Amino acid sequence: MKYFIQVAIAVLLMPIAMSSVLAEPTNPKVSVQLWSVKEDVKASIDATLETIAAMDFDAVEFAQEFGRYQDNAPALVKKLNVLGLAVSGAHVSFESLDAKNFDRTVAFYQALGCKNLIVGWDERAWHPEGVVWVANELSRLAPLLEKKGMRIGFHNHDHEFNAFNGTTFWDYIATHTPESVILQQDVGWTTYAGQDPVAYVERYPGRTLTTHYKVKLPEGAQGKLPIIGKDTIDWLKLIAANKTVGGTEWLVVEQEEYPNGMSPLEAVQASKLGLDSYLAAQKK
Repeated sequence: MKYFIQVAIAVLLMPIAMSSVLAEPTNPKVSVQLWSVKEDVKASIDATLETIAAMDFDAVEFAQEFGRYQDNAPALVKKLNVLGLAVSGAHVSFESLDAKNFDRTVAFYQALGCKNLIVGWDERAWHPEGVVWVANELSRLAPLLEKKGMRIGFHNHDHEFNAFNGTTFWDYIATHTPESVILQQDVGWTTYAGQDPVAYVERYPGRTLTTHYKVKLPEGAQGKLPIIGKDTIDWLKLIAANKTVGGTEWLVVEQEEYPNGMSPLEAVQASKLGLDSYLAAQKK
């Protein structure tokens, strides 16, 4: 009990932003993380992108799989332009941005018109020594990418919300990196870890520039599905926080579970339709 009281006090004493509301609310567009349909992308990236475009997505977020366009960014851009799809970002590894690979990686994503490079997974982020390295590396990369007109970010899973130094690993990363570093919150993993995604948007104003809209049902959830609109998340409140506090430019649908025999593309479409209904309701 004493430990949990210490954690609660530490969180309450964290630095509070000057304002919890942005001067100009954002109007985020909707993207999809292609990891959701990775097997489809491997089978035919062209057919997959065509299906995604038909679902009325504004953009895609890449996950290091480019099919026949692996070494041909101009051809991929041409395909995206024909389909009316932008690139909201890409998941990369720290290794792809080390001294050996930095120039090549940046050149490829610049050619795609991709400004947001997000480290999607690194086990060091939830280890006491490793998280210090992660925060330092994000801080080192931020000004280097800024010179290229790009931004670095980090994406959470549930492990980052484990307790660390009186708060959590996620809070450590947030408070030990420049404000230009994107905190790409995966709201599914946040809720699965027992945390409130809205509270984390509000805790770090202007830093959730892209947000993963995914459902990962909490343990014991009954009568729910891992589909946006059939779950436990207060999406209207989250959308409002993203727009007014988070500085959010992209709501990125991600689907990692495919209930009731749905194919990955069918599950993505179901979550897209659920999100569309919330966005329409939020405008009223």
